[in-house]
Amino acid sequence: MKFILNIDKSKDEEVIVNAHEKTKLVEEIEKLVLNDTFELIGYDSDKTSVLLDFQDVQCFVVNDGKVYAYTDNSKYYVKYRIYQLQEKLPSNFIKVNQSCIGNIKKISRFDASLAGSLIIKFKCGYKDCVSRRQLKEFKERFGL
Repeated sequence: MKFILNIDKSKDEEVIVNAHEKTKLVEEIEKLVLNDTFELIGYDSDKTSVLLDFQDVQCFVVNDGKVYAYTDNSKYYVKYRIYQLQEKLPSNFIKVNQSCIGNIKKISRFDASLAGSLIIKFKCGYKDCVSRRQLKEFKERFGL
């Protein structure tokens, strides 16, 4: 793969990708180009707004109809729905179930049961069960 950067202030900015097939890298480039204005603002318990960095977020969880972003030591309310976040998040986030999206870089461990269910635990201490619908993608992504 080659990379070419042309800087010309007289032309409109554009990104052109020539690829043999649509891969994870191509999808990531597409998300970066199309969603470059997405900022994630979280609200703590004091209603103070905080600009959140995606790399600090361990998971997004729906609790009582509201979406929360869990970081190392805090929980922030976010004004997005899970499906809206899923469209805009980088590829290191994976859907765990209907009410949780997790950062694969922040997973501390997997616990598998004899019944075939998979429970993931994040570094912040939050744990959740992987739904049957998402189990195949999890196993493929992590080689389980």
